[in-house]
Amino acid sequence: MNNASMDYVIALYVRLSIEDLKVDSLSIHSQLSLLHSYADDMEGIPNAQVEEFIDNGHSGTNFERPAVQKLLDRVRAGEIHCILVKDFSRFGRNMIEVGYFMERVFPVFGVRFISVEDAFDSAQHQGDTGGIGMAVKYLISEFYSRDMSVKTRTAKYVKMKRGEYQSVVCPYGYQKGADGRMEIDEETAPNVRLIFQMALEGHDAHQIAEALFQKGIITPGEYKASKGKNYHDVSRCRGIWQRTTILRILSDERYAGTYVMGKRKVREIGGRCVQLKKESEWFKIPDHHPPIIDRSLYDQVQAKLLHFKSVKRNVQQYPLRGKVFCGCCEHAMGRIPAKKPYFICRYTSVDSTSPCHGLRIVEKELESLIYEVLAKQAGIILNFDSLPGTGSLDIQLTRQTEYQNLIRKCQTEKRLLYERFLLKEIDKDSYLEQKSACDKELNRLKQAHAALSTEINQKQMDNDTKSQLKSIADDVTVAEGLTEALANKLIQKISVFPDNQIKIEWKIKDFCVAGNEPY
Repeated sequence: MNNASMDYVIALYVRLSIEDLKVDSLSIHSQLSLLHSYADDMEGIPNAQVEEFIDNGHSGTNFERPAVQKLLDRVRAGEIHCILVKDFSRFGRNMIEVGYFMERVFPVFGVRFISVEDAFDSAQHQGDTGGIGMAVKYLISEFYSRDMSVKTRTAKYVKMKRGEYQSVVCPYGYQKGADGRMEIDEETAPNVRLIFQMALEGHDAHQIAEALFQKGIITPGEYKASKGKNYHDVSRCRGIWQRTTILRILSDERYAGTYVMGKRKVREIGGRCVQLKKESEWFKIPDHHPPIIDRSLYDQVQAKLLHFKSVKRNVQQYPLRGKVFCGCCEHAMGRIPAKKPYFICRYTSVDSTSPCHGLRIVEKELESLIYEVLAKQAGIILNFDSLPGTGSLDIQLTRQTEYQNLIRKCQTEKRLLYERFLLKEIDKDSYLEQKSACDKELNRLKQAHAALSTEINQKQMDNDTKSQLKSIADDVTVAEGLTEALANKLIQKISVFPDNQIKIEWKIKDFCVAGNEPY
C-alpha cells in the first residue's frame, strides 16, 4: 500500500428523480450497491477513500442540484480523483453540459470519470466522451427526459381538470385531512375570517396588519414553523404581518371553496423558471373543499380590493436603489419620493416598541455621507505610490526567462547523457551518478522557477488591483457626488441605525481598507 492510494478519493455520485422512483434498478440503494462493488474491485487503488454524493428527487436536465454542486466544488479544490456513476444519465441528461465537464473540466483537474453500465472509463479515452456511440446515448437520454417532462405535465393537467390533483402545501387556514384532502384548520381559520371581515368594513391592509399584531396573532410562516414546517426563514418576522400577505389572502379564491390550479407554467421543458399564466388558462373547481368564508363575502371584498391595491408606477432609478437596509430588523428600507426624499423602515410600523419604529434617513444626507467616505479613500489611493505590487516586475520576468532556458538546457543535457549511455560511451555507474546530479539540479531549477512564477503572478495581480483602484479613484474624483454607477460598482449593502449611524458593506474591499466599519 503506497501513500498515493491512501490519498486517492473516489466519489460515488447517485441521482434519483421523481420519474425514477418506480424503477427498482434506479433506487438509491441499488445504485450505491453497484458503485461500491465496482470501487472495491478497482485495481491499483485498493485502499482509496470512498465518498457518497446523493441527489434524491432532482432532475438530470440541469446541474442545479446540491450534491452535484458540492461534488464539483470538491473537484475544483483538487480533492476528488475519480467519479463513479451508474450510467451517464445519472450524472446529467443534458448532452452539452455533460460533454463540457467530460472534455474541459475533469481533464484539467486530472479527474477520472467512470460510467459503469456504459463501460466508459475516461482513462482510456484521452479526454473525449467516447465517440459517436456515447453521443447517441446522450441524445436518447436527453430526449427521454424531455418526453417524460411533457407526459408528467399532461397527466397533472388531466388530474387538475378532474379535481383530483392538490398541492402538497395548504393555504393558511387549511390543513390536510386524514384522506389527504383540504379541511379547515380551526386554529387559524378565525384569523382568515377576521381579515375578510375587517376588509369588508373598509380597513386597509396596513390597518389589518396592525390589528393582527396587536392581538398577538403570529404570521402564517411563523405558524407553519411552529408546526415543524420550516418552508421559510421566519427569524425576522417578529409577529409582524405584511401588507402583501394580507392582500394575497384577500384575493385567494380558495377561501370561498373554489380550488385554483395551474396558475404558473415553466418557460421551457426541463427548466425551473416559471411565469404566471392568463387567468382564463387557470383550472378552477367550485365546491372543491369546505369554504372558510361565504362566496358573497369574498365577492364583496374583491370589489373593495381595488381601493387597497397600489397604483403601478414607473420604477424610479436612484443611486442607492435596493441597497439600503434597516440595521435593527435587517429589512429593506423603502424610499419615500417626497420633496426631500428619504428612506424609512416600514416593516415595524405596527410595532411602536421596536428600536427601528419610524427609523428614517434623508436620501441626500445619506448620499453625501457615503460620497465623503469615497472621496477620502480616493485621495489616499491617488497619493499613495507604494501600494502592494510596486517594484521592478521587468527584472523578475527576465529572471523567469533565464530559469526557463536553464531548465531546457538541463533537460537537453539529461537526454544527451542517456544517449551516451545507450551508445556505451559511459558505463552504467557513471550514467547513474551524472543523471542523479542532473535530476537534482533540474529539480532545484524547477522549484526556483515555480516560486518566482508565483511571485510574478501575485505581483501582476497586485498591479492589476492597483490599476483598478486608481481608475475607480479617478471616477470618484470626477463624479463630485454619489452616482448610480459608483454605487453599483462599490457598494453591496448599507445598514442604517438610529441617530443616522450607518454601516457600509463594500463590493471591493481593497478600495476602503477600513472594512465594514460604522460611520
